Amino acid sequence: MAKRISATNGVLGLLCVMYFITYLDRVNIATAGAEIMRDFGMSKTDFGLILSAFAYPYAIFQVIGGSVGDKFGARRTLLACGVIWAMATILTGMVGGLVSLFLARVLLGFGEGATFPTATRAMQNWTAPGKRGFAQGITHAFARLGNAVAPPIVAFLIYHFGWRTSFVILGAVSFVWVAIWWLYFRDDPSEHPAITTAELETLPPPRKVGAKQSVPWGPLTRRMLPVTVTYFCYGWTLWLFLGWLPSFFKENYSLDLKNSALFASGVFFAGVIGDTVGGMLSDSILHRTGKVKLARLSVIVIGFLGAAASLAGVFMTRDLTLVALLLSSGFFFAELVIGPIWSVPMDIAPKYAGTASGLMNTGSAVAAIVSPIVFGVIVDLTGSWTLPFVGSIGLCLLGAGLAFTMHPEREFVDPVTPSVGPVATVPAGE
Repeated sequence: MAKRISATNGVLGLLCVMYFITYLDRVNIATAGAEIMRDFGMSKTDFGLILSAFAYPYAIFQVIGGSVGDKFGARRTLLACGVIWAMATILTGMVGGLVSLFLARVLLGFGEGATFPTATRAMQNWTAPGKRGFAQGITHAFARLGNAVAPPIVAFLIYHFGWRTSFVILGAVSFVWVAIWWLYFRDDPSEHPAITTAELETLPPPRKVGAKQSVPWGPLTRRMLPVTVTYFCYGWTLWLFLGWLPSFFKENYSLDLKNSALFASGVFFAGVIGDTVGGMLSDSILHRTGKVKLARLSVIVIGFLGAAASLAGVFMTRDLTLVALLLSSGFFFAELVIGPIWSVPMDIAPKYAGTASGLMNTGSAVAAIVSPIVFGVIVDLTGSWTLPFVGSIGLCLLGAGLAFTMHPEREFVDPVTPSVGPVATVPAGE
C-alpha cells in the first residue's frame, strides 16, 4: 500500500504547483513574443514595454499583498490572487493590440503580486525552522521548472492552436489549482483534517488569521532595505532571462521557434537544479553549524560570483552550444541565491514574514520593470544581443558585496512587542 502523503508535504506540494503555474503564466509571453511582435508590428522596445507591464502592479502589491496575507491568511488571499491571474492569462489571448495587451499584463501582475509573500506566510506556519531553506528552494525550483517547460509547451500550443489559444488553455489550468487550494489548505495546521500530532510538534506556533497586528512599517522597512537591494541585483538577471532568452536564441542565432524554445528550456532547467541545491545546501550548513549568517550568506555570495563569471564568458565566444552552456551555468549560480535569500525574511521577521518577504521581493519587482526595457532598447540601438549582459555581470558582483549587509542572524526587534530572544537556530548535529 502506498505511503500516505503527510499534510505538511501536501501543502508544500500544492505551493510548488502554484509556483510552477505562476511562472508558466508570466513567462509564456516570452515564447510567444516573436509571433506577437509580428502580428501587432511591435519593435523590440515596444515588446520590452509589454514585458515590463507585469511588473508595475507586481512591485506595488509585494508589500501590500504580503500585509494582506499576514492579516487575512494565505487561504483567502491566494484564492483571490489565483482567480485574478487565471482570468488575466485568458484575457491575454483575446487582446487586440498594444494597449489591451499592456493592460492584460498589468492585470496579471496585480493577480500575482501577493502570491510569493503570501506563500511565505503559509510556509511560516507549515514549515519547521530547520527546513526553511529547503522549502523556499524547492518551491522556487518549481518556478524555474515552469520557466523551463514554458518554451516547449507554449511553442507546441502555438504550433497546433495559435498563440491566442495557448493563453486560454494555460489560464484554465490555473483555475483548477485555485479550486484545489481552497478545498485542501488551512491557515492553521491544527485545523487540517490530515495533520498528525508528530507533525504539529515540529511546527512553530501559527499566527491566527484575523489577529490584530500593527506593522511597524518604518523600522521593518529599514531593517529589510539591505535585503531588498541585494535581491534587486539578483532580479535584474532573472527578468532579463525570463523576458528575452527565447528571442535571444531565435534572433541572435537565426533559430526557428522550436529550437529557440528548446535552448531556452535547457538554460531554465539549470535553474531548477540551482534552486534545489541552494536551499538544501543552506539548510545543511545551518544544521551542521547552527549559524544562520553562515548558512545564508555563504551560498548567496557563491551564487552571485559564479553567475558573474559565467556570464562574462558569453562575450568570449559565438559558438551556440558554448553560449548555451555558459548561460545555463550563469542561471544555475544565480538560482543558488533563491533558497537562502527567501529564508532571510523568515529568519529576520518571523512575526511579519509575509510583509518582510514582500518588502524583499519589491527589489526583484522593480528590476522586472527596468531590466526588460533596458535589454530591448540596447538591442534596438546597437543590434547586439550580448551587450545587455554587461549590466547583469556588474549587478551580480554588487549583490555579492551587499549580501554582507543583510544580517539574517539578527532578529527584528518589534518596537511594540520586543523580541524574546535571538533568531532560532538548529544545533549542530541535529
